[in-house]
Amino acid sequence: MTPAARGAQAGACPFCAIVSGESPAQVVLETEHTVAFLDVRPVFKGHTLLVPRRHVVTLPDLPADLLAPYLTATQRLASAMVEALGAQGSFVAVNNVVSQSVAHLHTHVVPRTRGDGLRGFFWPRTKYADGEAAAYAQRLRQALDGGA
Repeated sequence: MTPAARGAQAGACPFCAIVSGESPAQVVLETEHTVAFLDVRPVFKGHTLLVPRRHVVTLPDLPADLLAPYLTATQRLASAMVEALGAQGSFVAVNNVVSQSVAHLHTHVVPRTRGDGLRGFFWPRTKYADGEAAAYAQRLRQALDGGA
């Protein structure tokens, strides 16, 4: 999907409706560039979603000028989980397209305590064959270096 097509979908975006005040939410943080609100289906009480005010679909789509404000707000929320809720830490996650239930960038900040029952990602694990890890690393380095 092109950035223009993604932007066209912003009108039907439930997170844009929260940002604009059209839909109610339990807002916990508002900055010039971000809004954070409680998830209506929390993993644990206090589970918060952070979104950019601007309709952006995935983290790779986030403009460079919003990276620092977005990460700063994420950091503030992670600290607040400990201070305000007595959590021992937090889980911070972003889905890009796969498992992304709303097509608007959102970061989950979830309070965590030892023994809370959350047992990781439940992802299957695999192993690299001999030499395969080096090949994967090389492919990623090439992509990061602009395809060189």
